Amino acid sequence: MNTFNTVVKFFVDCGPFLYPSLAMMTIGLAIAVERFIFLRRARSENRQLWDQVLPMLQGGKFKEAAGAVASSEAGIGKIVANGLARMQSARRREDIDHAMEEGMMEIVPRLEKRTHYIATFANTITLVGLLGTIIGLIKGFTAVAQVNPAEKAELLSASISVAMNNTAFALMVAIPFLLIHAFLQARASEIVDSLEAAKITFLNLVQRLAGESQGRDYREPQQAPGMRAMGTAD
Repeated sequence: MNTFNTVVKFFVDCGPFLYPSLAMMTIGLAIAVERFIFLRRARSENRQLWDQVLPMLQGGKFKEAAGAVASSEAGIGKIVANGLARMQSARRREDIDHAMEEGMMEIVPRLEKRTHYIATFANTITLVGLLGTIIGLIKGFTAVAQVNPAEKAELLSASISVAMNNTAFALMVAIPFLLIHAFLQARASEIVDSLEAAKITFLNLVQRLAGESQGRDYREPQQAPGMRAMGTAD
């Protein structure tokens, strides 16, 4: 019960500057939870779809791969779909790369969406806490000037304690928010790196299969004269 009373007294002593900090803390936590769920789901969906599509690409089954990515909302599906669509009109690696990069430019902002607000709230809450501290100290010193000298020390000590509560609360919120922001950024960067790796793998597979196809087309005409010569000799 003493702990509960201490917590209640702490929040009461913070004064009116506590309310905007609480509002920003609530919004920041909501964003953090939503972003964590979104990034976790995006990572899982990308991995599942890539494990499904990669064997198709390795086997040259581009139509089956196109059908698989068309029915998926995963980010890797958008990138592969762009690459497969560009292959119908262009075969150069650069052209396919540019098409897949367009998909990356559409996906990356969705991964990083609203995450920067968490760092903004952390900085803003810190400044609001400092403002509450300064206002509290101003009120404390103003009140001390109007009381008896015997009461000055006690009143000044109480005023400083109340003022410092604002800074303490601001730091207790801002520090976890900065850590959460760094964690979410790392998660988003990890997903972006995996998409880049998948894009390079796709381009390498297409280039290898195209090289093998050209090799077969080159070898078959070379064998034809020999076969005709063998037929003539017989």
